[in-house]
Amino acid sequence: MRFSLLIVGLCALLLGCASIQNEPVNQPGSSADLADKVHLNLDERSAEDDDLIGLSFSGGGTRAAAFSFGVLTEMEHTPVRGASVSMLDRIDFISGVSGGSVTAAYYGLRKRAALEDFRERFLLRNAEEGLQTDLTLGTIGRALAGGINDSTGFPRWLDANLFHGATFGEFREVGRPRVWINASDIYNHTPFVFGATAFKAMCSELSTYPLANAVAASAAVPVAFAPVVIKTFPRQCNDPLPAWIVKARDDRNAPPMLSSFAKAISRYHDGEIPYIKLLDGGLVDNYGLSGFTIALLSADTPYGPLSPQQAVKLRRALFLVVDAKTGVSGTWINSVEGPSGIELFKAAADTAIDASVSTSFTAFDRTMGDWQNSLIKWRCGLSAAERARYGARPGWNCHDLKFFVGRLGFDQLDPARAAVLEAVPTRFRLPAEQVDDVIAAGRDALRISPAFQSFARSM
Repeated sequence: MRFSLLIVGLCALLLGCASIQNEPVNQPGSSADLADKVHLNLDERSAEDDDLIGLSFSGGGTRAAAFSFGVLTEMEHTPVRGASVSMLDRIDFISGVSGGSVTAAYYGLRKRAALEDFRERFLLRNAEEGLQTDLTLGTIGRALAGGINDSTGFPRWLDANLFHGATFGEFREVGRPRVWINASDIYNHTPFVFGATAFKAMCSELSTYPLANAVAASAAVPVAFAPVVIKTFPRQCNDPLPAWIVKARDDRNAPPMLSSFAKAISRYHDGEIPYIKLLDGGLVDNYGLSGFTIALLSADTPYGPLSPQQAVKLRRALFLVVDAKTGVSGTWINSVEGPSGIELFKAAADTAIDASVSTSFTAFDRTMGDWQNSLIKWRCGLSAAERARYGARPGWNCHDLKFFVGRLGFDQLDPARAAVLEAVPTRFRLPAEQVDDVIAAGRDALRISPAFQSFARSM
């Protein structure tokens, strides 16, 4: 009994000493100038483009950031046949989660220039400096209070070393490719994509929101970090909910992913949720595929989110998942005891994330196949006048449309090499040799990818 009281008293003392700073930084304001469509619109594509390239960068700390950086580097060195550009110049959108969101955001902001210094400015740096990332007697109080690190340290480091005050206003102005940063809304159990849809519903100003804070939210591992908080400002603007949100929210037969997302957006708008709490995007979608899937499910035309002109011109599309997820690990399988403590939490989180990723990729692959079929059916049903209006060239073939969907992972390399790569920690600090090994793996994984090779040949 005395021991129990001692433990309770110690916990109370630790909680009393803990102070978590996670005040929201978003501001109220109208976002009427933002596109009133799902956050994954592709309006910046030229109607002349006949190819579409989308990438998703998974979570996994610096390991994921380095792997996705290697893929971008290899794309830069892959010329497009018959053109004076590389595959890098043809990327239309990138979706990033957790560690992958760091690469996605920095490339989205600086474009080709990001490849010149990202290795030195982030991958070789200790992004955990100033942070406490281990659960100890000294940090357990903060862990119990909501997170060992609050929502100020990591955003401050990211801003000082990478983003230098950049906001979404600047981020959205730099054009193609469009980049989406994904976090997890832990109350609604849905993805939270930093974009027009969510911020318009909250009556909040997206253009002034710091890019560093969005990336930090995407990478906020539970316990290690307190949730990043976004404040809603219901009824402070007159922006109505988009029709597709209302339709999906009220439709009992809507796909579950779309329905959950629409209900969350409605709660932001109606004031039911004064404060949105965000953690690591990998908790609900470690591939960052939900956003584009929602865009397709919410489209009220067979060609959405493309325009009809873009859908008629499109001939080839490539979608690649860059997967640096955690492999099996731990020594507790060798004894009856364990896992315990932080190992138990990590094992549970890894199990939840890894159990969903294969299912999400399979579902995404199926969704892309359905979209391809619906596009072909729509194209082949166009009248001669419609084909002319939408810019079909002489000899245009409505069936000339092919999608290539692939996944790039360590397991696709030599088994011995894959084992070494999977042993690389998923922290935000790695030795230079491991960073370079993972970068090289990203380049090689793209080079041998059947989906990428077939797409390149088809152009």
